[in-house]
Amino acid sequence: MAEEIKQENPQAADERHLDKKDVTKAWFKWICLSNTNYNYERLMASALLVSFSHVPDKLYPGDKQKRVEFMKRQMEFYNTEPHFGCIINGLSLSMEEEMANSSAVTPEAITAVKTGLMGPFAGIGDTLWQGTLTPILLAVAMPLASEGNLLGPLLYVVLMYAIMLFISHFMFFTGYNQGKEGIEKMMASGSIKRLIATASTMGAIVLGCLANSYVTCTSYLQIPVGTGTIDLQSTLDSILKGGVPLTITLITWWLLKKKNVNSTVVLLILVVIGVVLGASGLFGGSAS
Repeated sequence: MAEEIKQENPQAADERHLDKKDVTKAWFKWICLSNTNYNYERLMASALLVSFSHVPDKLYPGDKQKRVEFMKRQMEFYNTEPHFGCIINGLSLSMEEEMANSSAVTPEAITAVKTGLMGPFAGIGDTLWQGTLTPILLAVAMPLASEGNLLGPLLYVVLMYAIMLFISHFMFFTGYNQGKEGIEKMMASGSIKRLIATASTMGAIVLGCLANSYVTCTSYLQIPVGTGTIDLQSTLDSILKGGVPLTITLITWWLLKKKNVNSTVVLLILVVIGVVLGASGLFGGSAS
């Protein structure tokens, strides 16, 4: 029966395909090694090569030259956000599989797709991961951790890895199954932009809650006026409740975001401001 099928469609017998185990293995190796050997020459390329290292033997058995070319393609400069951005890895793997079976896909096309998508998806991933998911998880875990409850850091780690694995697995297989056309439709539909806008708003709300809870600056200064005194903290609160912590937060954001000041420098600036305000007696000290 197999001989009859081969005679009727000889090209089908020569086709080489990856099974679900091969694709899952590529995803799992990527999520474990995505930042391994991260370097300024090729950034994440070596991790991409390792994650695909079992693929060339499956697509090009007995053809050493093709396997070498495959590995060289993976070592081209590559950098993206490793969880949301691994949709590009899945797409690249799908295109590699298609190229192994037909001339419709070229090496240049694979390189162009990776180069064109790695920047946008890095921006998407950084916005959603660092600007939304991480602050939300911190908002859940920090109150527990601040009370000395070990559940705080454990909950953060467990939730972080659970969400990371789910997102990366979904994105990798979406790229592999949908292909170039599916990703282009997703980008063009505007759904990604709406997701980013919603997530950014949620992240900003959560960061505001965190700043209100954990940025404190209290004054115990009593200013003599005639026969009485003015409580500086009460006066400031009557103008804008939490105005001083809010100002500190906004100054920090302005230095980091608008002026691109190094985070270490910003930290030193805040320390100096704290020392000056504490030494002057305007803020800090104690109620006594």
